[in-house]
Amino acid sequence: MPRYDAKRIESKWQTFWDQHQTFQLGSIDPSKQKMYVLDMFPYPSGAGLHVGHPEGYTATDIVCRYSRMKGKQVLHPMGWDAFGLPAEEYAIRTGTHPAVTTAKNIETFKRQLKSLGFSYDWSREFATTDPDYYRWTQWIFLQLFDTWYDADHTWTGPDGVTRTGRGRPIAELPIPADVASQGQEAVRRYQDKHRLAYQHEAPVNWCPALGTVLANEEVIDGKSERGGHPVERTPLRQWLLRITSYGDRLANELEDLNWPESIKLMQRNWIGRSEGAEVDFWIGECGVRSAECGVEEEFSAWKSSRAKTGFPKEPSNDVLRIYTTRPDTLFGATYMVLSPEHPAVDRLTTPEQRAAVDAYRQQAAMKSDLDRTDLAKDKTGVFTGGYAINPINGERVPVWIADYVLISYGTGAIMAVPAHDLRDCEFAEAYGI
Repeated sequence: MPRYDAKRIESKWQTFWDQHQTFQLGSIDPSKQKMYVLDMFPYPSGAGLHVGHPEGYTATDIVCRYSRMKGKQVLHPMGWDAFGLPAEEYAIRTGTHPAVTTAKNIETFKRQLKSLGFSYDWSREFATTDPDYYRWTQWIFLQLFDTWYDADHTWTGPDGVTRTGRGRPIAELPIPADVASQGQEAVRRYQDKHRLAYQHEAPVNWCPALGTVLANEEVIDGKSERGGHPVERTPLRQWLLRITSYGDRLANELEDLNWPESIKLMQRNWIGRSEGAEVDFWIGECGVRSAECGVEEEFSAWKSSRAKTGFPKEPSNDVLRIYTTRPDTLFGATYMVLSPEHPAVDRLTTPEQRAAVDAYRQQAAMKSDLDRTDLAKDKTGVFTGGYAINPINGERVPVWIADYVLISYGTGAIMAVPAHDLRDCEFAEAYGI
């Protein structure tokens, strides 16, 4: 029996597929079932593919080939995620313009993918640096920028289902009379606060050496994954998308998807919808100290005022607002925890605790959100020296800072109820609260 000549046979058929465009999706046949399979585009930023690329691509290629044999019309494109830090770093390292290095790397990556025999439709190949591609990402951004979310708008979709909540043109945003009376600049600011794409100051992972912001996944033990440079948490004004406005719709419509339940659960956790209540703990204008006199009178006056005006949409400077899914446990709150970046930390910190708080905040600034919320690590924290007053029973509760509380999640403040939460109990026992 002749020996299998892999190099000759694979080269023969890869050439055949190329010449005959075997995997190119031509005209669509409406009578046949369609299948769209999209791989994660590689970064063309290194000398070539690594072993992790074909590991995932092989699985999707199996699905594509099987689906074609079942008579489905399969669209299986490939592209190149050519923008960003990887391409920039590779260009700096080689001393060549990014456009040149990216084009050269794409040639290498494409040759390697073809040699592996993957069934891509190369007629639909593109790079994210192509103007014909990124013009559409710019178009999408402009649609989001010029849209606001009307939570009360009822509409019926093409599927005949009536839904509540929808994006509407920013020009249709109702402007309150008191805002309109202040002129066009006030109107513009009001509109900017309601756009789906908006600017907001939020903490980011800033790497001075790389001169850019890094994703949480690109930070390991306080250093950049690329180069091992120090990374610090710093507030930066940046563009954000109001995805949470669509949280209810995203969660509800998961039920209509023919996906494995495990995948749906992952999506529900990512969406993060929960039902609960916001509660304001009173701290006064300068924070509550343990031995201060007259605090009870100020707190009573605040409660009386709240009883008349109701719960405000935005928290005032004299409260710490928390969100809880268990408002029934308010009587058991024995301490509070703030994110180190919370704006009230400075006002609550006493002179005696200032050095410890500042040192802890510096340590927290060197960690990514993933590091700070790693369940496998022990929770750490520092007492601010200040107190808040529980609005339910009037009890003073100490206010701590801890890096496992994120300013970007919820309100950046939590109440701790050791009797009803294991993590709260472990933290309280560790610090003798």
